[in-house]
Amino acid sequence: MQRLTSRARRRLEGERGASAVVLALLLVPMLGFAAIAVDIGALYAERARLQVAADAAAIAVAQDCSRGNCGDMLATAQTLIRLNDPTGTAGQPVLSSDPLSVTVTGGAPKEHWFAPVIGHDSTQVSATATVGWGAPSQGTAVLPLTFSYCAFEKQTKGAIPSDEIPQLIRLTKTDDAPECHPKSGNQIPGGFGFVQTGSAGCGTASVIDGVLKSDNGESPSAGCDPEDFASYLGTTVLLPIFDEAGGNGVHGWYRVYGYAAFRLTGYSFTGRYKSDPQPCKGEERCITGYFTRFVELSDAWNYSPTAPQTGANILRLIR
Repeated sequence: MQRLTSRARRRLEGERGASAVVLALLLVPMLGFAAIAVDIGALYAERARLQVAADAAAIAVAQDCSRGNCGDMLATAQTLIRLNDPTGTAGQPVLSSDPLSVTVTGGAPKEHWFAPVIGHDSTQVSATATVGWGAPSQGTAVLPLTFSYCAFEKQTKGAIPSDEIPQLIRLTKTDDAPECHPKSGNQIPGGFGFVQTGSAGCGTASVIDGVLKSDNGESPSAGCDPEDFASYLGTTVLLPIFDEAGGNGVHGWYRVYGYAAFRLTGYSFTGRYKSDPQPCKGEERCITGYFTRFVELSDAWNYSPTAPQTGANILRLIR
């Protein structure tokens, strides 16, 4: 037994250090797996951050261009890229006219923690975003109102809105644009510019060339509350503009020509539908505000390159 023990001891002493050799041999593939698990995960995280930056940059450039002045596109893109990813840089934005869109590409170097062991110090990450825009062609207006295109042209002097001077729009026979409403001062006898609401509460859905049914009351349509109008006071909303109308009373209708952005600054209807201060007194029904340029980012609206341009644009992230 003693002889066997001595022999085993001599054999183990001869293999001393073998585990260190095995560990050394396994260290490279272990670091390789660490590079895959950690460094590639970090690359995905960096690309996600850079994609958010590219999206923001493309939206910012598209907002400028949709308002009629692209400005310094590269400077705008670079500012938004850096705000969202301090290591990122923007390439020159690329404009397209068919359809209207802008593409922004951002890039950023990502240094690795483990991959240098296998010869990869860093990787250049990139992300691209394209934003398209155009005039609204379909959507849900948050207020059940419509204005004539004739009145829109009169207030904007036949052009895209360029000033922000509040104007009085009367919804009764004392309308400031009687030439636009030859039938007793209103486009539809018994119609005051209110339209019937749908399932969207106070809002009403429509599409270009579609028809909106008139609501012949002197207050907003059923489904609306005074709080609905009050919540949009001082804000800009998209409203349908009509170019044809017919019928009378509950059978009246308006044909949607397009959509314009209207800044609501005051209103006075019947009942509790009155802003403070009231823009008109007595039996008059009126709204104050102005048509303006506007960019809408929500998915509640669609746009089309053939929709009439009235100063409002819908932006959509394409990719």
